[in-house]
Amino acid sequence: MSLKILFRTIVFLLLLFVVIYTAMVNTDEIKFSFPLLLAKPVQAPAPIIFFAIFAVGVLAGTVLNAGGGKKGSGSEKKK
Repeated sequence: MSLKILFRTIVFLLLLFVVIYTAMVNTDEIKFSFPLLLAKPVQAPAPIIFFAIFAVGVLAGTVLNAGGGKKGSGSEKKK
């Protein structure tokens, strides 16, 4: 395993810990508003909203990091 993958995994787990800890401490219902996408505020338990924001961030990071690299030499035909 490369050091880069290990570092990314540790950072991801630390971020996940922050989300879980925040959700454990803040259990009240909150109003979440994001006028660009939501017509009216969403009122839900804080852990649900924290998880949703974290999930959107993880999906965005996955999309940004996926694909786009050079093709390997395995796809070239040898003569």
